[in-house]
Amino acid sequence: MSLSLYSGKVAGKLLFIQLMTFVLVSALFALFNSHWSASALSGGLAAWLPNVLFVLFAWRHQVNVPASGRVAWSFAIGEALKVVVTIVLLIVALGVFRAAFVPLGLTYLSVLIVQILAPAVINNKG
Repeated sequence: MSLSLYSGKVAGKLLFIQLMTFVLVSALFALFNSHWSASALSGGLAAWLPNVLFVLFAWRHQVNVPASGRVAWSFAIGEALKVVVTIVLLIVALGVFRAAFVPLGLTYLSVLIVQILAPAVINNKG
């Protein structure tokens, strides 16, 4: 999620839509099995929580307008942090909590798809 492309309001809306996506998908999996629901919830968190951390990191570094070279480093550090947190969350979900792979993967992918498609919808609605 490149925050430089979005205003603060759009980033907030995107994070809320992602949150609702994985909560709803998790609720749908709850109809089948509580373990699948928890697995879906952990998959959604593995996709959503790094985005929240990235947005907070970007907003923190956006307060002081840095030199142009520092913008690229700030973005690279934020993305690296996001990737590391995602990997750690997926390892914890699959390895420690023994999450079911199918609901975890489907929810993770659904949040990523929303991350790609939602900005176009939000920007078209104004």
